[in-house]
Amino acid sequence: MKSAYEIIIRPHITEKSMNASYGDQRILDESQLVRKYTFIVAPDANKIEIRRAVEEIYNAGRKPDERITVTSVRTIRLPGKKRRVGMRSVGYRPDRKKAIVTLAKGQMLEDYGV
Repeated sequence: MKSAYEIIIRPHITEKSMNASYGDQRILDESQLVRKYTFIVAPDANKIEIRRAVEEIYNAGRKPDERITVTSVRTIRLPGKKRRVGMRSVGYRPDRKKAIVTLAKGQMLEDYGV
């Protein structure tokens, strides 16, 4: 059994992922915002393990009424790109896997990307 920190490697911080973490800005009511967060995860992790790991990491030390709930997890496998190493030899960057985690309405992660 893997620990939560072996499944969730790090947050994936890009301009597009940060915009998704703010939610749809056309919705003015903060309690109705649906936020999505992107993480780099272990390549062999499945959606159920990712959901449990995110909830375990971000619910640690919180009161029961402040806990987050993951509503959906979407995964993307990113094969490594070809990369030249030296004069002639060709190598590959490592394969990665991303997970886009959607939280319940009105919930957010305060320490995402820290």
